Amino acid sequence: MEKNKKTYWPHMIVGFLFLGLGLGFWTIKSVSSMPVEKENDYMMSYQDVDRNINEIVKKQELFRQNYEIKILNTKTIKIEENKNSRRNFLNPVEIKKGENQFSYSVVDKNGQIVKNAVVSFMLTRPHTNADDQKFDKINFVNNSYQTPKINITKPGRYTLVLKVSIGNTIGFNETAAYLP
Repeated sequence: MEKNKKTYWPHMIVGFLFLGLGLGFWTIKSVSSMPVEKENDYMMSYQDVDRNINEIVKKQELFRQNYEIKILNTKTIKIEENKNSRRNFLNPVEIKKGENQFSYSVVDKNGQIVKNAVVSFMLTRPHTNADDQKFDKINFVNNSYQTPKINITKPGRYTLVLKVSIGNTIGFNETAAYLP
């Protein structure tokens, strides 16, 4: 019988323990460096939307039955159709570098312009809230709701979000936009 026979299993256990701790540390470090963005659908926090989604949907449907929102005086960018995608993309509104101002009309089903709506506007980028610009009160000027002048400098995709409240109804208009 040999007395010099060495066993390596205690070394393997310690090695696996260090490997597990190292991978756990690496996972936590890499996950904590990823940015987490709050959702801003419906121009509200996720928790408010989650609590009131049934009311929001009812008010939005009532709005669609009675009113219509249109963006005015904009130029769109023609996008080639992606044959590999099943999604239909609308041509985005072209944004120019520097100051931009957006105008919207709100009309009822009879074609009458609505002048007494409570309107708010948000300029946001998909997948980040860092560049959000929100305006709670949009003024009615020259038969349209006009945003203040907004300075846009970063190229890329944007979303123009308009929220219109008339009485017990709420309407939303999300328009894709692009700054080349």
